[in-house]
Amino acid sequence: MAELNPIALWRRFLALPNESRAKTLIVAFLVSAICALMVSGATVVLRPIQAANRAAEQQARLENLIAGIPGMSDLLSAEGGALSTVVIDLERGAAAKEVTPETLPAALEDSANWTTLTAGEDLAGLGQRPDYAQIYLLRDANGAISLALLPISGAGYNGPIDAIIALKGDMNTVAGMAITGQSETPGLGARIEEPSWLAQFSGRQISDARGDIRFAVARGSAGNEYEVDGITGATRTSNAITRMVRFWLGPDGYAPLLTAIRRGEF
Repeated sequence: MAELNPIALWRRFLALPNESRAKTLIVAFLVSAICALMVSGATVVLRPIQAANRAAEQQARLENLIAGIPGMSDLLSAEGGALSTVVIDLERGAAAKEVTPETLPAALEDSANWTTLTAGEDLAGLGQRPDYAQIYLLRDANGAISLALLPISGAGYNGPIDAIIALKGDMNTVAGMAITGQSETPGLGARIEEPSWLAQFSGRQISDARGDIRFAVARGSAGNEYEVDGITGATRTSNAITRMVRFWLGPDGYAPLLTAIRRGEF
């Protein structure tokens, strides 16, 4: 049997009339195959560029978010480094395996992803605590965590109080505090948003050498390294801040995460 000559076959194919069904099908197949190869090649070439663009967009969104929190931009600028975000599984104190910043809102719509707190656990008056939380980490040039920005919340005098507390790399020294939402009494509890009051948080210690949480808003003037001044006429709001900080930095909040960071697991 004579060998099939590819060139001869190609010539015979081209010689077929244009209305030939075989020629139409073959041309359609060839065009589809070539287009598929081109798309696949473009995908391979563009994938690193697209990944870099997504990372840059995510970083820009993150920086814009933090920039909207009073006091946090200055704090990040002073520390320097690269800011990133991660969703934490609070019980494990580790990065969530199946929940990302993009899917977190949907995950928290599922009641199965919330933990009901007992009266003894519920220092912050939340009733229940989400199983996942999105946090922000600032790393220095060597990759070590220099700041952890942790969202916290609790029941205030008039309604919920939302805040972000920033901890230095030792996970025990407060670098800053920002109130992101509150409905306390104007001129009294609402003073928790005043920069002069929030400035006191910088340098405060959370726990003592034994690991016991000592942070508190004092009834008057701060008396030690764990306290900030109380707000005159706003005892309930002051107590609410104490309770929410103690809850979220305690065993039912971020304590497993803080332990993991100290061990160098992040």
